[in-house]
Amino acid sequence: MSTREEKLAAFGRLLDVMDTLREKCPWDRKQTFESLRPNTIEETFELCDALIKHDTHEICKELGDVLLHVVFYAKIGSEEGQFDIADVCNKLCDKLIFRHPHVYGEAQAQSAGEVSQLWEQVKQKEKDGNKTVLSGVPESLPSLIKAYRIQDKARNVGFDWSKREEVWDKVHEEVDELRIELEKDDKENSTNEFGDLLFSLINASRLYGINPDNALERTNRKFISRFSYVEQRAKEQGKELGDMTLEEMDRLWNEAKEKGK
Repeated sequence: MSTREEKLAAFGRLLDVMDTLREKCPWDRKQTFESLRPNTIEETFELCDALIKHDTHEICKELGDVLLHVVFYAKIGSEEGQFDIADVCNKLCDKLIFRHPHVYGEAQAQSAGEVSQLWEQVKQKEKDGNKTVLSGVPESLPSLIKAYRIQDKARNVGFDWSKREEVWDKVHEEVDELRIELEKDDKENSTNEFGDLLFSLINASRLYGINPDNALERTNRKFISRFSYVEQRAKEQGKELGDMTLEEMDRLWNEAKEKGK
């Protein structure tokens, strides 16, 4: 592992490289906050992929790509006289210190749960902080992750089930309500009820300590692996999936399950 001096030197080198690219590279020179935004989103998702795979080599590489964007935005900000990388770092440090009164102040928090509750309380007291409990949830978050964050923030101020087992009554209630609307063939109400069912299932996952986005992505990857096996085995048998019966595909699907695909 690098020494602190080596880490600081590496960060300084990155700043120097960014300065040079901004000055001498036609592509880097023309970039703006708006033009970089799509790339930032893509790099963030690539980092998420590496994290899910627990691929430390890729995690290191993708973290570098995300860090590049942080430095790039700070460089643009400094050119416009708005802020620079020092402002970014100092604002972050100030915020972290303010939000950890149990470390830097007199507050007490002995568990991660207590820290989360304290975090929400402090955020609403800080300058430029969240004005309401849910105002800190970004509107652009994917819906599944947003639902989880909404529920988690409500929990931090005490709005939650007294016993986690009680959530299953809500899940079953939402299933029944959805079934009624589906039988009516009411698309609008069915959509509303389907959303309510998903929200209650995400609530259940939160209460049982399961991240719903990670869980769904694990299932996505499992399905892709098994379906790819079915497709490959069909080709080996000289068949196309579209020409096979459901029973034939089911047999190959079960093969994939048995092989742990």
